[in-house]
Amino acid sequence: MSSVFRPRRSVLAVPGSSRKMIDKAKGLPADEVFLDLEDAVAPLAKQEARVTVADALAENGWGEQIKVVRVNDWTTEWTHTDVAEVVGRAGAHLDAILLPKVPDASHVQALDLLLTQIEKANGLEVGRIGIEPQIENAIGLTNINAIATASPRVQTLVFGPADFMASINMRTLVVGEQPDGYDRGDAYHHILMTILMAARAHGIQAIDGPYLQIRDVEAFRRSAQRTAALGFDGKWVLHPTQIDAANEVFSPRQGDFDRAELILDAYEFHTSAAGGGRGAVMLGDEMIDEASRKMALVISAKGRAAGMTRTSEFTPPDER
Repeated sequence: MSSVFRPRRSVLAVPGSSRKMIDKAKGLPADEVFLDLEDAVAPLAKQEARVTVADALAENGWGEQIKVVRVNDWTTEWTHTDVAEVVGRAGAHLDAILLPKVPDASHVQALDLLLTQIEKANGLEVGRIGIEPQIENAIGLTNINAIATASPRVQTLVFGPADFMASINMRTLVVGEQPDGYDRGDAYHHILMTILMAARAHGIQAIDGPYLQIRDVEAFRRSAQRTAALGFDGKWVLHPTQIDAANEVFSPRQGDFDRAELILDAYEFHTSAAGGGRGAVMLGDEMIDEASRKMALVISAKGRAAGMTRTSEFTPPDER
């Protein structure tokens, strides 16, 4: 399955300089693991971290996780070497590059061109490695539709809350929590919805950023539920204790999955010749139509991608 369509309910951040943490991440049930060469690695350790990351990607022991590397952004002196060394040494084992602090489409296009050159030079399939742009400032949000369509490689749009909060002078030091004085609504709603609308408009995934209070799993769960309710596909996790909560929150509830499957079966039957060719029918106490089918498709697709199985079956009326 293409990594574009694989679930990213939990996206585990792992420092690229820590072999111990990378080795532990291999066996964890996160949907995606990204090995970080940016903020989690000190400048003096970046060269060694590139080697560590490339070696780890090429080793056995990984599960079904989507494997990603976060490189340094294009305003630094490290981006080209990050991409060249990691993709050149381990590109066949890499699913995507996470590109931070993207202000406009040119940063994505530059990475696309560089990836193409390195893929050709190393005999890799051109275009297979995806790009995950991270939206971390006001200008990036303003240019989000151009960023989303800057390259066919773009697979997700990722919210980077800490840098974003700093870029707009938000009055809080707690990433993911509401700023003091904002006592109604959600201070992040416009940002999150703008990212989500761009992702949905262009057929890619929307991923929420981290919740930094890693010992407070219930607070993490509340933060994840907020973006899952909007329609986000997943959220970063900074510690293994957050993975199960993320996978649960961003998967459909069993009852909702079963209902969606029943709606799809019932609609398919009743719109067929055998079912009378009707466009709107009753399923229990609920009227279902084409709009119901579209809503059910969303829940069904997420449940199937998460490996869920239904616990009920549709029985056509003439078989009862």
